[in-house]
Amino acid sequence: MKLFISKLHYKKNPNIYEKAMVTLLRVPAFMYGIVTKARNYLYDKRRLPSHRSKAFVLSIGNVTTGGVGKTPFTLEAAQYYLSQNKKVAIISRGYGAQLDNKEPNLISDGSGPLFPAKKCGDEPAWLASYAKGAVVVTCRSRIKAEKFVREKFNSDIIILDDGFQHRKIKRDLDIVLIDAKNKFGNGYVLPAGPLREDLTCMKRANKVVVVNKGYDSKNALKYCDYLKKRFKKDTYLCKLVPDYVYNILTGERLPKESRVMAFSAIGQPESFYDFLKKDYKLVAILDFEDHHSYDREDVSKIIHFAQEENIDCIVTTEKDAIKIVDVIRDVELPVKFYALKLKAYVDIKDVCGI
Repeated sequence: MKLFISKLHYKKNPNIYEKAMVTLLRVPAFMYGIVTKARNYLYDKRRLPSHRSKAFVLSIGNVTTGGVGKTPFTLEAAQYYLSQNKKVAIISRGYGAQLDNKEPNLISDGSGPLFPAKKCGDEPAWLASYAKGAVVVTCRSRIKAEKFVREKFNSDIIILDDGFQHRKIKRDLDIVLIDAKNKFGNGYVLPAGPLREDLTCMKRANKVVVVNKGYDSKNALKYCDYLKKRFKKDTYLCKLVPDYVYNILTGERLPKESRVMAFSAIGQPESFYDFLKKDYKLVAILDFEDHHSYDREDVSKIIHFAQEENIDCIVTTEKDAIKIVDVIRDVELPVKFYALKLKAYVDIKDVCGI
């Protein structure tokens, strides 16, 4: 049901049944909108307190549900600040993790992940793996996490991954990412649409980044111009394109034109599948709910699904790969598991420069 609702939010030509479903959902959406507006009003009027850190705080967020590209962009930002010899800490909520996140969990001290993805969450584990040199912490309370990284690591740059709606910490730079293809979906707030809050929230953003998951940037650049005029914010383009597909156990690269099956547990996975279709023969697709935690039963299901289609190459995203690798590491596999590596192209100095 969750997957159905998520796809409904971005459906361009819904049928009568789907339109009726959205109409029904607009009743709870109205109530949700009142609550979010009231909360924002209280923060705007300083009736609700916001904590000010001594570090430079950057929030990377979005206004819609699902995958927009926040995690790859967070990595780009972290690597940029690390190249400037800054002490960087990334704070994440840690969705889908087994760890109790009432108190701060140190996922990485800068040397790599200290927990498997199943325990700490897919996004923190991925960031811990690739943002070498950056501290990664998860906690329900970003304030507790901020105090932890300041006291333990003296961090001078703090990146809030998915932090736009979290207003308990003041930020020095608020960046909002918007998907070039899906934009704001049907324009309704949750649960009738994908918006986490109505678009008046964009006045809080300092900069806007349009994420284009594809090779053709023509329409994305036009959308950048449109958003710049609409919201009167500096707007930039970030291009996410495939780099290569590699075996998640051996690192071996998958030859192009191979017949593959794909699976994922990310928000808005269509771009991932489109990337594969360009260079590979994508025969079958299997979707899981966003942030799904894989077990051996899931692996058996994926393998069985692939074998029914006579496929021995299974491709997933890097975020999914980091969760499933521990499950398949000690299993004798009749198929091979691969991951698609993406490259991000963005003028990160202009976007994140202090």
